[in-house]
Amino acid sequence: MLEERGRGAVLVGVARVDTALEHLLQAVMAQAPARGDGLFLPDRPLGSIGAKVALARRLGLIEAPVERALSALRKLRNAFAHSAESASLADPAHSARLAEIYAEARTNPLWAPLETVLAAQPPSAHGPLEPPLRDYILLITILVAFLEATAQQLPPYQPPVVMGFSGVICQEPAS
Repeated sequence: MLEERGRGAVLVGVARVDTALEHLLQAVMAQAPARGDGLFLPDRPLGSIGAKVALARRLGLIEAPVERALSALRKLRNAFAHSAESASLADPAHSARLAEIYAEARTNPLWAPLETVLAAQPPSAHGPLEPPLRDYILLITILVAFLEATAQQLPPYQPPVVMGFSGVICQEPAS
């Protein structure tokens, strides 16, 4: 993402968050059939980032501030993707949308060390890293890292009972 600017940075960043969110949901789901069920394909129930965010929140996998951040990123991505003009993270409409999200994300213990690492990067061919893009990269990095870390720690959900044609069936706890 350091080589991307404007529209490219936003689209790549949100796509990466979308993938990490999908991994989080898959971590708690039963294994998909061998040939797949297409649940996460674009035209299926969990094909949009909005649906994934809503389900992750309803399952208690993300807190409300993370839900707000993910929803703001979805709206930002849509604004950048559908804008005929050149879009910038420094535009007042976009920076206002992200200001509260950045304030929440700055409480993460990785924000300051990652900010130091980014500040030490040599300028790219596009010039030095501007603060709006720096903050966006930090937000994306933290969201992806913690969504993926959470996914790695979650076992698939095992309901205590399931419905079958013979009735309600008690399941053996997984060992």
